[in-house]
Amino acid sequence: MGTPIRLGLVGAGRAGWGMHCKELESRKDKFVFVAACDLLEERREKMAKQYGCKVYEKIEDLIADPEVEIVDIATRSCDHFAHAKMALEAGKDVWLEKPMCETYEQACILKELSSKPGGPRLFVRYNRRFEEDFMEIQRIIASGILGDVFEVHITRNSYSRRDDWQTLRQFGGGQMLNWGPHIIDQSLCLLESPIKEMRSDLKHTVAAGDCEDHLTIQFLGENGRTVLMQISGGVALPCPEYSVYGTKGSLEIWNKEMKLKYLDPSVALPDPVADPGTPGDSFGASGTFSSAVELNWVEETREAHPGTPTIIWDYLYEAYREGKPFPISTDEAIRVIKVISDAKKGTPFEKPSYELN
Repeated sequence: MGTPIRLGLVGAGRAGWGMHCKELESRKDKFVFVAACDLLEERREKMAKQYGCKVYEKIEDLIADPEVEIVDIATRSCDHFAHAKMALEAGKDVWLEKPMCETYEQACILKELSSKPGGPRLFVRYNRRFEEDFMEIQRIIASGILGDVFEVHITRNSYSRRDDWQTLRQFGGGQMLNWGPHIIDQSLCLLESPIKEMRSDLKHTVAAGDCEDHLTIQFLGENGRTVLMQISGGVALPCPEYSVYGTKGSLEIWNKEMKLKYLDPSVALPDPVADPGTPGDSFGASGTFSSAVELNWVEETREAHPGTPTIIWDYLYEAYREGKPFPISTDEAIRVIKVISDAKKGTPFEKPSYELN
């Protein structure tokens, strides 16, 4: 094992302390916190006690610390762009918690700053692309047992009268910037095609604040596939997290179970031929409106594996120390922000330019 990457954590709150620090407990041979920055004194003291690292109140001081290799940004969503821009302009590499930023224009600026030969690099943390359930869905689609997949649904619904800063537009709140980057990224991966058409609907239902807490986006790919995603804090009854519909079968994940029903691939099935004649009293040879050919179904129930994946840290280490490609390109990160910007455009949830950092 090589030398651990020296991190400077910016924001020791819910994401920084509660996720980044926790996830790296099992990777002390790969990462070490050498500095931390937070506005709150108690959080700075907690980081110093836990890691023996230097602590700063101002991000400028952490960025200027020569011991810091990667600036790990886990501040409020509204500050991601300004903090990442500041670090990149100073020549520091950046590990950026979602959302990458708030607008497509900001994302393009970050790309420009991190795309110069020999210059600083930007890594965006879309960690839920590596959820085991999601990757298993990708494997099943690729196997072909569902036939040609024509529609996918991804849903993250709950009922939550949320009232923290994540409900306030001024801080980059709302479901679009919170869960949105994860589910949009998964949706575009499962679309497996450039977007031909996109439709969206954003609503404020039961949460406090002035942000959307219910959203639906429908993607139509150039390949003809539809992906429908929904994120809500205003839905009281649960529904499947994933549904995949193909010409030879379907898949569903719900209540920690994956259910599959597909036509037995070992049984040859002729293409159906439409009969233009008038059906008899029995509504066709089968006695129903369906084909007379017997269908041989395979039904499976598998254990689902929900949870937050941490393997993205290993990919970061391999990209930074070993020169391997990072699996999430800057362009892939930017396309998510483009969707967010387009979906918010013209709605009450679009942040005016004068409010942006």
